[in-house]
Amino acid sequence: MNEDALDVRRARAAPGLLRPFNDAGVLAAADVHVARRLCELAGCDDPAVALAVALAVRAPRLGHVYVDLARVRDTVAVESEEPVDLSALPWPEADGWIAALARSGLAGAGDDDAAPDRPLRLAGPRVYLDRYWREERRLAADLRAFAAGTPAAVRDDVLAAGIARLFVDDDDGRQPLAAAAAVLQRFAVVAGGPGTGKTTTVARIVALLGEQAEAAGAPAPLVALAAPTGKAAARLEEAVHEEARRLDVAAPLRDRLLALEASTLHRLLGWRPGSHSRFRHHRGNRLPHDVVVVDETSMVALSLMARLVEAVRPDARLVLVGDPGQLTSIEAGAVLGDVVGPATDRPRMRPAARERLAAVTGRDVAATDPPAGVALGDGIVVLDRVHRYGEGIARLARAVRRGDADTALAVLAEAPPGVRWIAADVGAPAVPDAVRPQLFDDVLAPVREGAVAAARVAIAAAREGDAPRALTALDGFRLLCAHRRGPHGAATWMDRVEGWLATELDGFATAGEWYAGRPLLVTENDYGLRLYNGDTGVVVATEAGGAAAAFERRGAIVRFSPSRLGAVETVYAMTVHKSQGSQFGTAAVLLPPPASPILTRELLYTAITRARELLVLAGTEEAVRTAIARPAARASGLRDRLWSTIG
Repeated sequence: MNEDALDVRRARAAPGLLRPFNDAGVLAAADVHVARRLCELAGCDDPAVALAVALAVRAPRLGHVYVDLARVRDTVAVESEEPVDLSALPWPEADGWIAALARSGLAGAGDDDAAPDRPLRLAGPRVYLDRYWREERRLAADLRAFAAGTPAAVRDDVLAAGIARLFVDDDDGRQPLAAAAAVLQRFAVVAGGPGTGKTTTVARIVALLGEQAEAAGAPAPLVALAAPTGKAAARLEEAVHEEARRLDVAAPLRDRLLALEASTLHRLLGWRPGSHSRFRHHRGNRLPHDVVVVDETSMVALSLMARLVEAVRPDARLVLVGDPGQLTSIEAGAVLGDVVGPATDRPRMRPAARERLAAVTGRDVAATDPPAGVALGDGIVVLDRVHRYGEGIARLARAVRRGDADTALAVLAEAPPGVRWIAADVGAPAVPDAVRPQLFDDVLAPVREGAVAAARVAIAAAREGDAPRALTALDGFRLLCAHRRGPHGAATWMDRVEGWLATELDGFATAGEWYAGRPLLVTENDYGLRLYNGDTGVVVATEAGGAAAAFERRGAIVRFSPSRLGAVETVYAMTVHKSQGSQFGTAAVLLPPPASPILTRELLYTAITRARELLVLAGTEEAVRTAIARPAARASGLRDRLWSTIG
């Protein structure tokens, strides 16, 4: 039997133009089938229209909100082990293609509600699925309305006193500006990389809002803390509580901060079983909260953000927190990056907003004017001072984020404290098996030594039942891969690490599945145990001679019988995507070759900033340059809608 007939990506009955694009890997079988069905319903037999429909269906699957028919020939990419000349495909001529789609009856034309409802929306050369076009427009309108709204009266003297008291040690950072902006505006964004103090700023924002309510004789604001994942929500809650214990605030206010609980966005909105996009809270049934704070916003997709923003009361405050330089949601959109937009490098505030901000903080506000009539930037502050990792890692991260490959490679070659570069493709399958042991011993010595040393301490502690020490040791080193499978994938390197341990640690090879010291990664939420996708733990010995799975929760250790755990896997190595929100003493990052389609600037930046003390980066100069030169390009019109004067 032909192997292509067994490939689930192939659409065996793909007609016309759909066939070569499916064969090349541009279109999946699902894209073809949806396009064929829609064309049949519309009575359209134009192959170019069918291709446009299929590409529009494909776009959200790859994170795009729309497909641009005028540029798709030059921007489309596929994940393939063999090079594919996509320019040789039979691409229709752009103007005629757009005109044919407009005549087909499948797409409403224009960027307003005047056009009749159709499955697609054609706005210039951009083709949206109608749902995503509506969500993008509504989200932009809602965010602009929040930004232009006037919050409840703020007493500047109370705010100034609070800023001076809560930020006494912050001489020239932007945290006081971010906190004050969030009090003065109804919509605010606290952005910045790992270790810049975003979550500590959140705790102080909530404290300052509490002091405003007390000064006005009003009830304490009802605050919601939320994040896209259970793991991120738990970390937000813990960070706010930890900071609350240190704040110079009145005891009742501290107690309210310590009583705050964080939830996932789905739980906050009231997730309905069986539905991915319908929630109990929506535009007709708003959330009761006065303040809604969302952490790890870079992971929130367009659809979920649209559902959240429409559910927030018009008179409430919305504070988004996150790092626009990190990897974005796996679903369509790059919301946080679009929202921060041109304010990434320098605040874009209107003169009146920055003058008031300077007055309450006592600091100069270096900002430029936004486009006329755009209020969005008044509440956006990007934190830039790193408190968590060393200057070497910080310099490298800044260069990558700016897209400056020459500076990044100069930092790597300099090898400052905290940065080590292995300039080799350590996953190259062409290396003969006879040479691999020598490659591991020589080139990969830092990776092997770090993995074995961390595991040795963790296993010794776990055998003694010392879960805190075992967890600390495991968090001291982590191997990060771009891919899940293949020669550069986490699964492959997991096997290699376990092979190293079997060679160097006594009794490891015969310890069984639930051996003491086994690092665990939770891969599905378990609300009963309060374990969430992305949580990490360790197997420890019990006094009775058995085994328990130990996890850290709010500074305490909780233990479960392995039989109670659902979806877990061993985690000596993990993907960069899975590592978001975590940091490790040493992060060993293995880059894929330049041809890898997921090797992007955002992936490299995210991987680099997982290291607290030491970054070991393994990859060729070409791979580093390719990653930095390839920002994750997601087709989205949200940034234009938010920051243009058109609205």
